Amino acid sequence: MKNLFKIIYSLLAVLFIGLQSCDEGFEELNNNPDAVNEPTAEYIFTKAQLDAIDCQYYATNVICAGGFMQHFATYKDVPSLGDRYTWSQGGYPYDYFNGIFPNAVNEIAEVIKAVEEDPEQVNLLSIARIWKVYVMHKITDLYGDIPYSEAAMGYTSTIYTPKYDEQSSIYTDLLSELEEAVLALDDSKASFGDADLIYSGNTVQWRKFAYSLMLRLGSRLSKVDAATSQTWVQKAIAGGVIMDDADVASIPYTDGPQTFNYNPVAYGLLSNDYGTGDGVSNKEGGKLAETFISYLKETNDPRLNVLSIVWVNGVADTSAAIQSGMPNGLIGGSAPENYGSYSEPNPNTLLNYESPFLVITNAETNLLLAEAAVKGWSSTISAEDAYENAVSASMRNWSLYDASAGYISDSKINAYLAQNPFSTGTTEEKLEQINTQYWVSLFPDETEIYSNWRRSGYPLLTPVSVPGNITNGTIPRRLIYPPDEETLNATNWAEAVNRIGGNDFTARVWWDAE
Repeated sequence: MKNLFKIIYSLLAVLFIGLQSCDEGFEELNNNPDAVNEPTAEYIFTKAQLDAIDCQYYATNVICAGGFMQHFATYKDVPSLGDRYTWSQGGYPYDYFNGIFPNAVNEIAEVIKAVEEDPEQVNLLSIARIWKVYVMHKITDLYGDIPYSEAAMGYTSTIYTPKYDEQSSIYTDLLSELEEAVLALDDSKASFGDADLIYSGNTVQWRKFAYSLMLRLGSRLSKVDAATSQTWVQKAIAGGVIMDDADVASIPYTDGPQTFNYNPVAYGLLSNDYGTGDGVSNKEGGKLAETFISYLKETNDPRLNVLSIVWVNGVADTSAAIQSGMPNGLIGGSAPENYGSYSEPNPNTLLNYESPFLVITNAETNLLLAEAAVKGWSSTISAEDAYENAVSASMRNWSLYDASAGYISDSKINAYLAQNPFSTGTTEEKLEQINTQYWVSLFPDETEIYSNWRRSGYPLLTPVSVPGNITNGTIPRRLIYPPDEETLNATNWAEAVNRIGGNDFTARVWWDAE
């Protein structure tokens, strides 16, 4: 609203000045030849893809979700929300909310508006609708009830205080949108082409992406509504999900010339914490967490060597034997004596500006297929085969970060599977193994890992409990709404807060049933 008033005041000032001047040639004088009168859907779609991924990665995926999931740790007090559930300053828990709505949400709405009336642009519309589902599910999974049906309607309908829709209705619409959009794709018509950073407008691949996203969202409902969850999971499997390496959904990045060209994971980690590259001068006191590194070491996981390093005499050493994660929950605000010996992200993979961001992979889809098989929801592939496919795909996908530093050989993959075979135990033991692997295989997509942990309950993480924590020593279940919403959208904010049980970190989103 403040920005709106500034725009209005600026326009009034320009108008006032203009009225005092001669009106000869007024129309030509005030027609900016460089202005765009009609939005170009392709250009906006590219930006909507970038802004959906590059939205507060460090604050949301590292400080919050990455700490909650015990992938990252810090000894410092300010960035301690995810690490030990204490928080006194910084916008970490609502930076994503503040960043995604004015950018990716508005942008994808503009794309849809620009193409929805033209039957020849049905593929642009369908792909935009699919991407909107991706954008909106990320927000609602983090916060619960959010502005959805009235979001991005300030310009078109002068709705500046949108209502907060209930997450149950949001999920119903997201899944319906996916189904309608994927059925409308027409392989014979034009598409986005190079403006689409993921698939260059390939409708066959977007179809697989849509069904893979449907599989993710359908699985998300398993605790709150198993019957509906099964229905959507089976629809997704029947439609055909991402299975091959060639269909992995990823966004490419380059090393410049502008920062928005950088991989957002690398840029977020380097600019906030690991830019010095000496193991001791990390600005936010961050390291990889003990829980994560210890698990990788205990299972002899070859991914350890491609994602983590220890600085030894100025050299990034990937040797498995010296990798050591820092404990979560350190207090005192001072670096531990052995701080320099703890593991950090590998500069050649996770900190590589030119690496892609993996949006949805065959590792994820195979793990969800394995779960569906365990539950008896699918017989298209055995749980064991799907599990092994997932692990293999996850390990292969690291070479996308760097062909050399990320390469894991088939012999190492096979050795890992031989040492860590699929469980022959109870259904619950199988689900634990599958979803613990999810925690490893989707790293560093922390928000998705966080959502799946809340949905599945795995891996079994031991919360930290330190003086002054704000969750009574439990891992937070959601992020909180920005304080501006309480002021600028007070009525709708209050209704949402009352529905979800308070604007608190311990309130559960709808699908996160007890």
